[in-house]
Amino acid sequence: MKNKGILIFLIILAVIIVTVVTIDYSTSKRGELPPNPYELSTDPFTKVDTSLIIFKETRDFALDFNEPRGVCIKNGQIFVVGDQKMQIIEPTGKLIREVSFDQKPATVYCSGKNIFVGFRKNLSLLTMDGNKIMGWNAFSDSTVITSITEFEGKVFVADAGKRIIRKFDIEGKPQGIIEGKSGNEQIHGFIIPSPYFDIAFNAENELWVVNPGKHTLENYTMNGDLRTWWKGSSVRIDGFSGCCNPAHFAFMPDGGFVTSEKGIVRIKVYKPSGEFLGVVAAPSKFSENAQAPDLAVDDQGKIYALDLDKKMLRLFIKK
Repeated sequence: MKNKGILIFLIILAVIIVTVVTIDYSTSKRGELPPNPYELSTDPFTKVDTSLIIFKETRDFALDFNEPRGVCIKNGQIFVVGDQKMQIIEPTGKLIREVSFDQKPATVYCSGKNIFVGFRKNLSLLTMDGNKIMGWNAFSDSTVITSITEFEGKVFVADAGKRIIRKFDIEGKPQGIIEGKSGNEQIHGFIIPSPYFDIAFNAENELWVVNPGKHTLENYTMNGDLRTWWKGSSVRIDGFSGCCNPAHFAFMPDGGFVTSEKGIVRIKVYKPSGEFLGVVAAPSKFSENAQAPDLAVDDQGKIYALDLDKKMLRLFIKK
């Protein structure tokens, strides 16, 4: 009799539990869940005061690429790499020449005398007409080449996989590395959470490097000694946010910086000292979940943004 009472109690309890679960599930369908009070919304940071936008988009042209990756400008010609090719293009958009590769390029740099095309683990040296001079393969299995620059026959290659900058002579012989370490407490090597690691020389022949995990741009001597840096870690429009930004940068003719960011995609300009000047392109200019555009600047200060998602080259000039 006692066992029968326990059995009845368990049955009633089971019915109550099933009923509660059913009611809870039916009132918590997708779309009816209460909002997460801790969810971070990026909406406030995608809106830009129009008074801060100091450039305007004047022209763009579609590119014959499925996966455009990099752009540079020299001597009035535009060099775009992607897929398994490089195209040399006039500023009007007219194709001058196309060069094929047997692998996918990741970046391109034009020095005025040569073109350097970086692939994931090696690079090629070409004439300005696109004829191959030689290939360099002095890299490791974990190498991820993201950027190349050159000064007076000394070639610098950003290796995001190894978190170092590799130095070579123009013949491709290794000349050492830059690790980004110094005695300063605020600089502890290059922090590269994702494959965005950009380098370039300015008009004063100073080597500048993005340390994306620190949201800094750092200036090094040719031997790899840190000289100075400026930092912009902030979610505000004048700073860099996310895990690792800026993704790309280039120099304006006056020595100022133009930067592009991933996450909240936007393009901005800064003084040579690092002070924020204004916005080139607001997030609204780009597709949702867009990639950070690669950048190139011509001698007149016109900014060319390689839109990787819309597969076009977009031209911005100062208002």
